[in-house]
This record gives sequence, C-alpha cells and structure tokens, in this order.
Amino acid sequence: MKFLHALWVLALLCVAPLAWAEEPDHAIHEELRGVLREVVTAMNSGQYDKMLPYLTEDVEATSITQEVMSSRADVSKYFQEWFGPTGYMRKMEMKLDADKLTELSPDKSWGLVRGKALEHYEAKDGNLFDFVTRWTAVMVRSDDGKWRLRAIHFGTNHLDNPVLTKVQRTLVHYGIIGAIVSLIVGLALGWWIGRRSRRSASATRS
Repeated sequence: MKFLHALWVLALLCVAPLAWAEEPDHAIHEELRGVLREVVTAMNSGQYDKMLPYLTEDVEATSITQEVMSSRADVSKYFQEWFGPTGYMRKMEMKLDADKLTELSPDKSWGLVRGKALEHYEAKDGNLFDFVTRWTAVMVRSDDGKWRLRAIHFGTNHLDNPVLTKVQRTLVHYGIIGAIVSLIVGLALGWWIGRRSRRSASATRS
C-alpha cells in the first residue's frame, strides 16, 4: 500500500510541472486566479469590504443592475445599499468562470478576460433569484507588483431573467384569480336579477 501511495505522489510530481509548462505565464495566471478567488470568497461570505484590496483605487465596475461604480468607496457603498441592514437583499452567492486564460498585453502589465457567471440572490422577503450573466474584466499589475481588478462589466439577458419570469407568473396568477372572481360575481348577479324578475312577474299577475 505504501509503495502504491509513493508511486501516486511521484506521478503527481511528474505531471504537474508538465501541465505548468504547457500554460504560458503560469505564475501570472495563478496570481490572477487568486485575485478572482479572493473576490468571490468575499462576496459569498458577505464580507464585501475584504475584496477592496484586490481592486484598484479607481476601479470601474458595472453591476448586473447596470449601476456604475468608479472607486473602491463606490463598490463598498453599492454592497451596503443592496445587502446592508436596510437593503432589499439578504445575501448573494456568485460563481465566476473564465472562458479562457487572460489575454495579457505584450509587456505583461495588463490583461483582458471574459467569462460567464451564475449569480444567486436571496431577498429579505424570501424570494430567490438566479441570474446567468456574462462579464468582461480588465486586470492590471499595480506599482507594488500585485495584480488587481481595474474594470469589470456584468450583463444579462433582460428578456429572459427570473425577475421578469416572476412578474409574468404573478400577472397570470392574479389574472386567473380575477377571471374566477368575475365569473362568480357574474353568476351571483345573474341569479339575483333573475330572482327579482320572477318576483316582479308574480306580483304583476297577482
């Protein structure tokens, strides 16, 4: 058993360097993955300000609601307004996946990356929303040598999203209820009018 375990460890040690060798600028991409991981962890844990050190001071961000932010302070304010004590949402969870490796500039000072995301929102009234979004981001190497998020833009299909679906279902739901109520009222009114007519006819004959 120990011999098999040793062979397994040896195989991993041999394969890992080969995989790294196939990925150009492996160290840079590992750092970029780390930035993405820390930002997502901060959002999913509700500790939103923990992502701020991974953003540039003048970060430009556009959220799924198409609200624009132009600084770390704006980002902090956005999450406070949506997820703070007086915000509409209780929490959010996000999963980000890049389509491919970040496209680095020739001097390796900045990079462009895009991908897809699944954003899960829980409102304070208990409603749940899942959005499939697309995102595009610009990463830059700061003066201290660390990679940070310089800009990010989120977009979604506004003709096919859970909020619109909920509104449509609500309209259908209340439309059905309204039709049933109208039918009952109509039948009751018809019965009442018919009854009065019969009484009037009886009184006339008398």
